[in-house]
Amino acid sequence: MSSTRSAIGAARRIVVKVGSSSLTSLTGGLDPARLDGLVDALMARRHAGSQVVLVSSGAIAAGLAPLQLRRRPRDLATQQAAASVGQLLLAHAYSASFARHGQGIGQVLLTADDMIRRASYRNAQRTLERLLQLGSLPVVNENDTVATAEIRVGDNDRLAALVAHIVGADALLLLSDVDGLYDGDPRDPGSSLVTEVDDPAELAGISVTRTGSGLGTGGMSTKVTAAAMASAAGIPVLLTSAEEAAAAVDAVPDGPKVGTAFRASGRRMSARRFWLRHAADVRGALDLDDGAVEAVRTRRRSLLAAGVHGVSGDFVAGDVVELLAPHGRPIARGVVSYDAAELPAMIGRRSRELPPEQRRELVHADDLVLVQ
Repeated sequence: MSSTRSAIGAARRIVVKVGSSSLTSLTGGLDPARLDGLVDALMARRHAGSQVVLVSSGAIAAGLAPLQLRRRPRDLATQQAAASVGQLLLAHAYSASFARHGQGIGQVLLTADDMIRRASYRNAQRTLERLLQLGSLPVVNENDTVATAEIRVGDNDRLAALVAHIVGADALLLLSDVDGLYDGDPRDPGSSLVTEVDDPAELAGISVTRTGSGLGTGGMSTKVTAAAMASAAGIPVLLTSAEEAAAAVDAVPDGPKVGTAFRASGRRMSARRFWLRHAADVRGALDLDDGAVEAVRTRRRSLLAAGVHGVSGDFVAGDVVELLAPHGRPIARGVVSYDAAELPAMIGRRSRELPPEQRRELVHADDLVLVQ
């Protein structure tokens, strides 16, 4: 068995994400048997000594039947109404199911804004950590009820990768209605399961098709993206079906023998750098010359005004901006030290040509993260 699977089996803290279609049906709302089966698997892992964080979709889907909606709504207002009804049902169902094992849970509802804003990101980190310290099992979901923009495809897959990094997880498990990643359409008999992914770049030749029941918002592409995010930050990932939850979550020495395992291909990074790369809201961009690109990307230096020849966006000091190579390709993100209005008079000038109060870096090396 691979070292990746062994690491997942031995993980002391895991994040498990389950999709809407694994918990609900269009006709009957929440499926108690499916939910209890998932909870039983998670509690088996808890009893083996691991801490568990559950990222659960399903609020909107759970609200369809009580509101007599035949299909997942497309308009935001009805989605939010379904979420407001379904979230209560979902939380109650989880609470009752975990209570069978004497396990308390804590509900954590997050929005995209909580991930974008650094202060909120840190607060979520502290809350989740404290819940785990107190022996509670956090159940995390996107707060669809108060979303201010159209609910985006795959948010909870991405959210699970963010949560895995926030809590310092040793492994991330993504459970859906497909038993892994295939090299073609899973419904095609000629397609084969991809059992190991050492580097997401290996998947460049694979067409990742959207599959699903129509209950959720995600597809295989969002799960692969989430797996790439987590694995690049040093967290091994297992992608499999919720029907295989017991085998996927089991703390066996050789690790789970199901699904697709993504090797941790990168090193652990600080919460700040992970936030910059994957969660921060980009407010603008700085156009760099070749010398500045070399300094930032190869020598990991701070960005100075002399290496910038263009500014776009409406941002203020402390916002996150993209740093662009001459042909417009993003090479990094960073926290800018000046307002957008200040920069046109500064860019292209050497530090000694600027007033003393404008001689500090535009973006400090400690506030930079490279992107691909």
